[in-house]
Amino acid sequence: MNNDLVISVALTGAWPTKADNPAVPFTKEEIAADVIACAKAGASVVHIHARDAQGIGTMDTEVFCGIVEHVRTEMEKHGVDINLNLTTSGALGMTDEIRIAHLERLRPEMCSYDCGSMNWMHKSVFENSPAFLEKLGRRTQELGVKPELEIFDGGMVENAKYYIKTGVLRPPCNFQLVLGAPGGLAGGIENLMFLRSLLPDNCTWSATGIGRFHMPVLLAALALGADGIRVGLEDNVLMAKGVPATNESLVLRAAELARLAGRTVATAARARELLDLRKP
Repeated sequence: MNNDLVISVALTGAWPTKADNPAVPFTKEEIAADVIACAKAGASVVHIHARDAQGIGTMDTEVFCGIVEHVRTEMEKHGVDINLNLTTSGALGMTDEIRIAHLERLRPEMCSYDCGSMNWMHKSVFENSPAFLEKLGRRTQELGVKPELEIFDGGMVENAKYYIKTGVLRPPCNFQLVLGAPGGLAGGIENLMFLRSLLPDNCTWSATGIGRFHMPVLLAALALGADGIRVGLEDNVLMAKGVPATNESLVLRAAELARLAGRTVATAARARELLDLRKP
């Protein structure tokens, strides 16, 4: 176990609304302000989704690039260093090209790589076809963007191993274990230990729990020696029952948990070393 802990913050996702929590950032100004605050609070990776003018999740390339370019401007203005991890998630029927186009232009340090399809929230299909995963894996290698392998059940780990074996993914790989998403593996310590047991050698891993599973998964991940933990309003909108969170407050709590566990909160530069990232 490395003593340094990478704290990732997933700011907004595609689903939480202002009705769920007014602090969920939608505009480029709100997202950039949260990036700055979370970097200062201890986050070394920020996971970004884009929202349109109505606050609905979008993969529109111009909207996405406008947000990230503003974030980068604000980072430079405030002297903040944090690694950008951009989503490649897409709605049913969205083309592969639109899910990758923003990576071509922005060349972030990281992007999400969801290792299989699933029934999402019992309402829709989160589609990640073999053709798309092969295309995304090979293109990230060409661009120098590190894929974060998002895992919602055990079969997705096996998919990742297949793509590592066939050269679509290049090790060392970084896994993000996501527990408690409706349609995926339920949250809990036993399921986290199960997914951890499936991971290949020579990898790094982090974990998050959705909603009420958030704190149990974070604490269990720390106990199991995770390389990172993920927090943020994409996964959990509350600090406690009836107490709304902010992205900054969730990062501050994660940093305190890390210290209580005897871990050092990794800087952005240290996270690049641990996760094998290229700085743009």
